[in-house]
Amino acid sequence: MTISKFRYRLLVIHVLAVCFFVSQVHAASIPALSGGKKRPHVAAAQKKQASSSAKKAKTTKTAKKVAKKAIAAKSAVKKSKATKIACKSAPKKRRNAVVSVDRRFRERVRAAISRVFEEPAVPTDALGRQITSKSVMILDARTGEPIFAKAPDNPRQPASTLKVLTGLIALKRLEENENVPVSSRAEAMPRSKIYLNSGQQYKADDLINAVLLESANDASVALAEKIAGSESAFANLMTLHARLWGAENTICRTASGLTAEGQQSTARDLAQIFRHAMQDRDFAGRMRQTQTRTSYGKTLRNHNKALWQVEGAIAGKTGYTSIARQTYVGQFRRGDDAIVVAIMGSETMWRDIRRLVDYGFQKKEQTRLAQTGHTQIRALEVR
Repeated sequence: MTISKFRYRLLVIHVLAVCFFVSQVHAASIPALSGGKKRPHVAAAQKKQASSSAKKAKTTKTAKKVAKKAIAAKSAVKKSKATKIACKSAPKKRRNAVVSVDRRFRERVRAAISRVFEEPAVPTDALGRQITSKSVMILDARTGEPIFAKAPDNPRQPASTLKVLTGLIALKRLEENENVPVSSRAEAMPRSKIYLNSGQQYKADDLINAVLLESANDASVALAEKIAGSESAFANLMTLHARLWGAENTICRTASGLTAEGQQSTARDLAQIFRHAMQDRDFAGRMRQTQTRTSYGKTLRNHNKALWQVEGAIAGKTGYTSIARQTYVGQFRRGDDAIVVAIMGSETMWRDIRRLVDYGFQKKEQTRLAQTGHTQIRALEVR
């Protein structure tokens, strides 16, 4: 039977009071020591006190038994409460243990996803050793986010990749049927060229295609002189547009990209310029052509062999000089992914491009799978 705290306290007080009273009576019952014999009336009193003490002792034993029962009852109450608390907390502990195990499992899954999907199939340092390009930049064509870089900000001679700027500016400044005169200076440009004749006029549409597909130096100078009056003035315009389109380290000295003192660009800048240029539908449409014919019947063939050699190639511009070595910038698409690849200072351009394009799309796929895995883990955590 459970005893309330109030009743228990009353019982303890009562027992203590009885014990105190009994101790007092017991102390008074001890005979006084004297030197003579005990007198009869004293003996009778002592006998009476002894009888009373016996009764009191019996009462004390009873009180102690009651107190022990009360203490045992209180202990039982405490144990009962402790048991209830333990019973209540047990499911919580089990839940915490399950949550802890589940959390460790999720962490292991996340780590596995990172190892499998976020680590590239080819390590970046190994890829850098497999290519001869001195500078490389791979960008996501939609977001502009970098995917891979190798010395992307080292300035180098860009060669004919600068003609991307020349062609795009001409598209924005000239009408397709507008006539462009050819100066003797333009005619004298070295190869690559389409052998324009000085003193004659050609349609802007034909010369723009010659610049972008055949990489014609004579057509580049003719367009530059038509738009800005001189090639040097046009080069300043090219530098300005490069800045506006996000290329901070590009300085143009020629419309053709031929080696010139003070002229420079970077792999990052070339990728950024081409990404911007491909947003122009006219520019992108021309760069996709493998060949076209001029209004006067000349066939222009695209120098960009990636169009028929590399899966997913959409557009690109090649370049070469003995100082710049091989340079290239182009855009590629596979499925829903699109990337821009720029290289400078290569000795094995087409092999480098194939490896870089494969790597770029593998990295995109790994990133997408990793994001899907993390999304699923977060969904489990919410549950």
